[in-house]
Amino acid sequence: MAQTCRRSVLAAAGAAVLVAGCGGGGGDDGPSPTAGAPTETGTPTGGAGGEELTGTAEVPVGGGVILKEQRIVVTQPEEGRFEGFSAVCTHQQCLVGSVTDGAIVCPCHGSRFAVADGAVLTGPATRPLPAEPITVEGGTVLRA
Repeated sequence: MAQTCRRSVLAAAGAAVLVAGCGGGGGDDGPSPTAGAPTETGTPTGGAGGEELTGTAEVPVGGGVILKEQRIVVTQPEEGRFEGFSAVCTHQQCLVGSVTDGAIVCPCHGSRFAVADGAVLTGPATRPLPAEPITVEGGTVLRA
């Protein structure tokens, strides 16, 4: 009878975890890769629409709104172009506190992120805010 070495068992277990993590079991895997794909202006489109986040009239041009409960920031860097970002600062996971002067501002340590793409403008954060897929239908911004 062949003896199984510990390394083989661990490798097999690791492979099983990787395969299980990539499964498409129809559960809560999120949107398909094509749903919410950005358009040329960067505003996500498509899909049947999701959770209503805010009205487009509530999002100032060059600014944005923070939706604390959903932990999303919706910005309008230029007229008619809407972007969505995580409202959780990448520095120490504080919730951002304001959107002013073209920047999403974290009150904890002063990190500032660009309203156009979530890029770090001022640290201590070193990573941009992750994009959150949104779509605009009529005068409403929806989670994609």
